[in-house]
Amino acid sequence: MEKQSPESIYFFGTCLIDLMYPQAGMSAMQLIQREGVRVIFPQDQTCCGQPAWNSGYRDEARQVAEKQLALFDLDIPIVVPSGSCAGMMKHHYPELFEGTVLEEKANAVAGRVWELTEFLVDVLNIQLDDLGEPVDVAIHTSCSARREMGVADKIEQLVGQLENVTVLAQEYKAECCGFGGTFAVKQPEISAAMVEDKTAAIRDTGAQVLVSQDAGCLMNISGAFEYQGDGPESQHIANFLWERSHGK
Repeated sequence: MEKQSPESIYFFGTCLIDLMYPQAGMSAMQLIQREGVRVIFPQDQTCCGQPAWNSGYRDEARQVAEKQLALFDLDIPIVVPSGSCAGMMKHHYPELFEGTVLEEKANAVAGRVWELTEFLVDVLNIQLDDLGEPVDVAIHTSCSARREMGVADKIEQLVGQLENVTVLAQEYKAECCGFGGTFAVKQPEISAAMVEDKTAAIRDTGAQVLVSQDAGCLMNISGAFEYQGDGPESQHIANFLWERSHGK
């Protein structure tokens, strides 16, 4: 039976998309709108609460997350352009609010969360026509998208539709880039060593563009390339897909 797309979705933009990669958020919403789906962007959204959660500040994380719960009353999908933030909302909100008056609402919200590439593939069944020039790319799938959300194959399926795009194999593809949110601040030496390994593996492919679905990983890897003095262009998967299937 053919999949039926929802009439509307909520879009949760994430902090890093808002601050560092706003065009990726716009591209993600445009991809969804092009499929005939109305996008609702709650204006009062802020952080999902993950930085506080990962640092052990449960009460502070709950205060931030509670404000997000109030934004998603309609029983429609919540699309998140980040495996990390989607993982927080889908898997940790139920734990965060367990035994509280908001437990039922947290579970309801968590059950409607979709990571962007997962939503494009599994719900919209999006079909892409490649309008771009031939290009070689490397793909970095974030640890959260790969392990927590289990959607590592979705970005591969989307890029695989683009006939002028060649995906180049890289060593240690499944390994972390070293960002890990607050991990990069708490363990800077280890983080720096990890991203050095990651950039070396990507550079060795000869790829012209690095694509990923997590802004944190992109910020870390592209920042390392800039510091090192060379490396491919980096793009959020939403930007990459929109530009190639819509035209710059």
